[in-house]
Amino acid sequence: MGDAVEPIKIPENYNYIAVFLTLACNLRCSYCINKFEGGSFEKGHMSGEDWVKGLNRIISRDDLPVSLQGGEPSLHPDLAYIVNNLRSDLNMDLLTNLQFDVDEFMKKVHPDRIKRKSPYASIRVSYHPETMKLEPLVEKVLKLQRAGYSIGIWGVLHPKQEQEVLRAQEYCKSLGIDFRTKEFLGDYDGGLHGTYKFPGACDRKFKKKVLCRTTELIAGPAGKIYRCHSDLYEGRAAIGHMLDAEFEISDKFIPCDVFGHCNPCDVKVKTNRFQIFGHTSVEIVFPEEKMSGA
Repeated sequence: MGDAVEPIKIPENYNYIAVFLTLACNLRCSYCINKFEGGSFEKGHMSGEDWVKGLNRIISRDDLPVSLQGGEPSLHPDLAYIVNNLRSDLNMDLLTNLQFDVDEFMKKVHPDRIKRKSPYASIRVSYHPETMKLEPLVEKVLKLQRAGYSIGIWGVLHPKQEQEVLRAQEYCKSLGIDFRTKEFLGDYDGGLHGTYKFPGACDRKFKKKVLCRTTELIAGPAGKIYRCHSDLYEGRAAIGHMLDAEFEISDKFIPCDVFGHCNPCDVKVKTNRFQIFGHTSVEIVFPEEKMSGA
């Protein structure tokens, strides 16, 4: 790979920049979406210095941040370095379970580094009652909130934990914490849960050839860029690398031969970055359909 000198321009129709600093996690949730189909995670990680080189190539928009996530992104030893050395005009979000020393984090990262104008918090904390205790989490969130960090909590409405998540939401709201819920995606009690645009996409009963176009830039722990979450989690071939000097985003339909084994993240009907419901990460064209605008 040569020096990363050419910018990576994000197309206007893109809705998400997902940077998976690591797929390792310090929690073991039974319903982890990363392991929807087992998870053959890629090996290797990039240094903070290389991440900064790669991410600073990105030309984005104020309303489209770089979302640092995982796994659990705080397990990357250079998280603070990455946050502090991204270009000042490149907005960022942090998706975390907050199971780390927040006092140490506050010493290293200023609140303004992860704060932007948006309808939701820039630091989005996941609450998983199966593997976490609410009270210590709330204490950490309040400490960061009082120090000026843009932070909120999200809880997944898993059927087994829905009542606890809703109880936690009311408790947090009473304390002035923004607590939002997300639809549960995945298998439970013999059925697939979630709202999906394309029937059969996540059934894992067949494989079908289609054409697919994404609205997301997805970068894995080793800096490789993938077509979709499913390719990332299942270790399929990458389409580029953050440090590849010649890489550029191709906003075109790409052949895929594993439709039916999609990850729920790619085909769920959800809100976009403006919190408007009805967005899906990918467009899929089936062989029997005529393709327009491809």
